[in-house]
Amino acid sequence: MGVSLDGRLVVAISSRALFDFEAENEVFEQGDDRAYMRLQLDRLEQPALPGVAFSLVKKLLTFNDAANPRVEVVILSRNDPVSGMRVFRSAQHYGLPIQRGAFTRGQPPWRYLRPLKANLFLSAHLSDVRSALDAGVPAAQVYPQSVRASDAHPNEVRIAFDGDAVLFSDEAERIFQSDGLDAFQAHEATKAALPLQGGPFKPLLEALQRLQQEGTAQMRIRTALVTARSAPAHERAIRTLMDWNIEIDEALFLGGLPKGEFLREFEPDFFFDDQTGHIVSASQHVPAGHVASGVSNA
Repeated sequence: MGVSLDGRLVVAISSRALFDFEAENEVFEQGDDRAYMRLQLDRLEQPALPGVAFSLVKKLLTFNDAANPRVEVVILSRNDPVSGMRVFRSAQHYGLPIQRGAFTRGQPPWRYLRPLKANLFLSAHLSDVRSALDAGVPAAQVYPQSVRASDAHPNEVRIAFDGDAVLFSDEAERIFQSDGLDAFQAHEATKAALPLQGGPFKPLLEALQRLQQEGTAQMRIRTALVTARSAPAHERAIRTLMDWNIEIDEALFLGGLPKGEFLREFEPDFFFDDQTGHIVSASQHVPAGHVASGVSNA
């Protein structure tokens, strides 16, 4: 019987999202990939430092046990195969059971997301993220300079999501941008009982809920909706999640307040938002990724 990843939460991640390869990347960006290869080979025995999504990956892999592998993490990298050896060595050093990877030596690796049936793709390359989103895969551009995740919650995977254009469609955001706040509030109050269409990260939230329901003694998932919405527009967001039969642990309706300091208090392992301004604010406090979808990223 062939090997299958069916039924698993599949996370595809670039080497720069998982590990801190920023110093090496400066060499890569100079256009001399052979110099980059030599550098990575010279550092083969030197484990890379954890990157911005390291905590998220490490905790998700804790859901696995010998009888039930629930999570699969696959490296999807523009690195060359030689440099890929250091990626796998670094994963082994930290005890991350990562076995699969694709290394494309500068070519876009996102095309391998479809055969992987990935639930999430994290990359430092915006073009790869856009292509993944166009292909229907939840994806975000990591900000490598983001503050690393807190170690205060070793038994919880904490993930925070923006609402419009991330969990939900950008229907309401389009009205806000074209007609202003009052029109947005009136529109959402009028349609409070009408669920929003799903956004690019709805499938990930559904997959996380399934993972949570399967349960494990070692780890649980805690989710938060962190949105610029405020009353009365809050009701449609809550009713939409209820209609999807999805439970979320915390909801922060901030009415336009900067999200960064609130996220600092929630202490997520990762935060997803469609607007770069919110990501810049968040990245000063928590690991953050830009979801390049919706009207704000047209």
